[in-house]
Amino acid sequence: MSTTPIHLERPDGKGLAAGTLGLWGSTVIGLASTAPVYSLVASLGWVVIAVGAQAPIAFVIAFVPMLLIAFAYRELNNAVPDCGTTFTWATKAFGPWVGWMGGWGVAVAGMVVLANLAQIASVYLWSLIGFDFENNDWRIIVVAVLFIASMTWVSWRGVEIGERIQNILLGVQYLALVVFIVAVFWQILSGNAPDAIDFSWEWLNPFGFTDWSGFTEAILLALFIYWGWDTCLALNEETKDPKRIPGRAAVLTCVILLFTYVSVTIAAMMYAGLGETGTGLGNEEHADDFFLAIKDGLLGPFGWVLVVAVIISAVSSTQTTILPTARGTLAMGVYRALPAKFKDVHPEYKTPSFSTIIMGIVAVVYYVTMTLISDNILQDSILSLGLAIAFYYAITGFACVWYFRKDLGRSTRDLFFKGIFPLLGGLLLTAAFVQSAIDMWDVDYGYSELLGIGGTFVVGIGSLAIGLVLMFLWFVFPRSKRFFRGESLNRDTEVMVPDEPGDFIRSIDGGI
Repeated sequence: MSTTPIHLERPDGKGLAAGTLGLWGSTVIGLASTAPVYSLVASLGWVVIAVGAQAPIAFVIAFVPMLLIAFAYRELNNAVPDCGTTFTWATKAFGPWVGWMGGWGVAVAGMVVLANLAQIASVYLWSLIGFDFENNDWRIIVVAVLFIASMTWVSWRGVEIGERIQNILLGVQYLALVVFIVAVFWQILSGNAPDAIDFSWEWLNPFGFTDWSGFTEAILLALFIYWGWDTCLALNEETKDPKRIPGRAAVLTCVILLFTYVSVTIAAMMYAGLGETGTGLGNEEHADDFFLAIKDGLLGPFGWVLVVAVIISAVSSTQTTILPTARGTLAMGVYRALPAKFKDVHPEYKTPSFSTIIMGIVAVVYYVTMTLISDNILQDSILSLGLAIAFYYAITGFACVWYFRKDLGRSTRDLFFKGIFPLLGGLLLTAAFVQSAIDMWDVDYGYSELLGIGGTFVVGIGSLAIGLVLMFLWFVFPRSKRFFRGESLNRDTEVMVPDEPGDFIRSIDGGI
């Protein structure tokens, strides 16, 4: 595999396929990264168990910090359209140490969720053809590894082919959700939904929560299903308008997700009810996937459509999850925060060749190792994912405020979009991080116990702590000195993207 080295003085930026994505393509990739179908089916039951009929408003409330941070991403991207996103922005705002850890948070979240998504896709695929294996069965592991490998290849092959595949996969997901909603109301109107309940505006009452613990648990769960929209920001250097399109795509993605999650949640509640038995959404036996519980009663012999939708959702997100991490480590390589090899870009495909392949290899090694040691620990690492997400989102919010601190008095718009909104988003996510850590300390929170405390806490905080160790290890290498002295990347460092939007380097699939 041949690669093209990147130099800081390159006029065409980092060598990525500039001018590839428009607003639609960026939004599609942002939506696909959240795995909307899988995120819903894996979380809705637990949210209902936590807060009952207030599930729809829980999704609305969890949307607020996501939107506030999306504004921070938009403003930072407009000023610094760099594919390193959180790493680059936090370094410019707070210096190399905070920036490096922000980049590590993005990498940890991507690695953990890749293992989860691949496993889910494998489990559901075997289930679709009539086999029910344990999560650590070798057949589950082999297919999951094949999913990671194939999606790594797609990401390495070029962002255009990835976008085309995502258009199809996302279309199938939303078609399945439309079929679900139509079938729900058809069954209700025809009287074939035995557990159906009437819609109530109280479901959208933000003051209807009765238990603080249940409320915080539901919000944390809901935060997880919104995660992933920032992928379109990591592709900013590959859009037709790096300063505007990614930020708009991020906000648009969040709004579409809000509408999707609330509408599907309301439909599911009206059809299945909130009961703790049978197909009720309050039944813990089906909390991991309410689609499996209701698919036969809802769609009869076509229930497999919902299973296929979950598989496609997981596979789709597997591919898009690789994109931001690979581009984040590319930027870290360019600015000397990682070894020089990470800045290699494929000469034909214009993708972060080494970073993408390393991401796939690390994900496979992590998944296989954790599964063979203990599937419970793997599941705990997935439960701890919220810590890494809240960690780097909060850093981004605070970085926005500090980076633009001299602009906040210029206009009311700057005060709110560059100051107040990002600050509130950062504070809310910091609170979510702290509350999550407290909850995860309990040995009953997850699936395992380590060192006398909850395995979820150990894995979640431990994975971030590993970043500190790796950062200090990198600090001792000569190549790192310019970065840690604030020379290779600081507030005044020029943005490494093409100067003229019309002068694009297209990948081999680019075309016009």
